[in-house]
Amino acid sequence: MKQEPYREAPYARRAYVLGHPIGHSLSPALHRAAYRYVGDDDLEYQRQDTVREDLPGIFAEVNHPAGTPEAPYIAGLSVTMPLKTAVIEYCDELTELARITGAVNTVYINGLKVIGHNTDVAGIVNALLQAGLDPAPQRERPAVVGGGATAISALTALHRLGYGGVDLYARSLHKLADVHAVADRLGVQVTPQPLAQLPAAVSAYNPVISTLPARAADAWAQNMGKLAAGSLLLDVAYDPWPSLLASEWEKRGGTVVSGLEMLLYQAVEQVLIFTRRTPDDTEKLGMLNAMCAAVGLAPREHLPQTFV
Repeated sequence: MKQEPYREAPYARRAYVLGHPIGHSLSPALHRAAYRYVGDDDLEYQRQDTVREDLPGIFAEVNHPAGTPEAPYIAGLSVTMPLKTAVIEYCDELTELARITGAVNTVYINGLKVIGHNTDVAGIVNALLQAGLDPAPQRERPAVVGGGATAISALTALHRLGYGGVDLYARSLHKLADVHAVADRLGVQVTPQPLAQLPAAVSAYNPVISTLPARAADAWAQNMGKLAAGSLLLDVAYDPWPSLLASEWEKRGGTVVSGLEMLLYQAVEQVLIFTRRTPDDTEKLGMLNAMCAAVGLAPREHLPQTFV
């Protein structure tokens, strides 16, 4: 496997997943499996329970390029809720996807600059394609459920798949200013809808991406109407699994893809960034399957068609 040069540090390299709460995160299992596969034995990946007030101290370590015995060289940070917007002020630059979405789930060093990036978009795109989505923007309309940072990444992912219009279901329609700002930048028409209306309207959509927290859909999942033939649901909540929403979707003949698939594919891109590797497709598939095995996902025979 080709390895691009990176700055050597006198101490072991570390990467972390930051968030609160973080104890349930499967990111360490995914990253560690990938590092073992590519032979990066000196790169350790750990959970770090983090709230906004902890960020100044963490980024002081990120900005220490040589590393110290107390603070080893940090190869990168995975960022989850509730910190995806809070970390932006500590980044020197944002990638195009991070600027578009206004959310950062990946932080890495480029030279002496701290870069904020968003791999959630790639995670959503590849999870949908892996589940068999054949994008048909001219004859199908997608829906996004929720109005937070992940919903914005979902909107951006649907735009990348060719969709120009999205219905967005949320409880608080007056709190969608960030969603509308991103939609304007992308040129996507977003139509806000009250969440209470989704169960009756669900047959109109394919695919549907639910960005709600675990169990947040339980109150209405059993009241859903008939689904469109072949309708695909990506439920980003993967713990516990299957969710009630996922179970009810499958009972109605739909196809469900777990948020664990999204987590997998966004983690693959993070691994490539943190290790600074450019594997060929065969090596990338081997790494992907090592990660699948680590979290109990089925092995893949090929990469998604737009795998990044």
